[in-house]
Amino acid sequence: QVQLVESGGGLVQAGGSLRLSCVASGSIFSIDVMGWYRQAPGKQRELVASITRGGSTNYVDFVKGRFTISGDNAKNTVYLQMNSLKPEDTAVYYCNADIPTQWGLRRYWGQGTQVTVSS
Repeated sequence: QVQLVESGGGLVQAGGSLRLSCVASGSIFSIDVMGWYRQAPGKQRELVASITRGGSTNYVDFVKGRFTISGDNAKNTVYLQMNSLKPEDTAVYYCNADIPTQWGLRRYWGQGTQVTVSS
């Protein structure tokens, strides 16, 4: 079994910063991609950023220049540094990991961490 546990969410004022962490544990040989998604009330879950095992990163436009994703392969951990936060960044942030298994590539999700940005 694989588990992903996020931490670092909370309440912050607009313009502030938060750093999210996500640790994957369990029967893991390697992780192809780790990423962060978010879901605001009444909206669909959307990609925020992702990082491959080789370190290639991908960001959606609305976080470019404000958020930075990084990873530690040895620790099966991914981070999301969020700066210049806006009220519209308020959402539950979910970590995911794409892990090769004997049945093919499988995506795992964390339980989510709440980020609230006050104006």
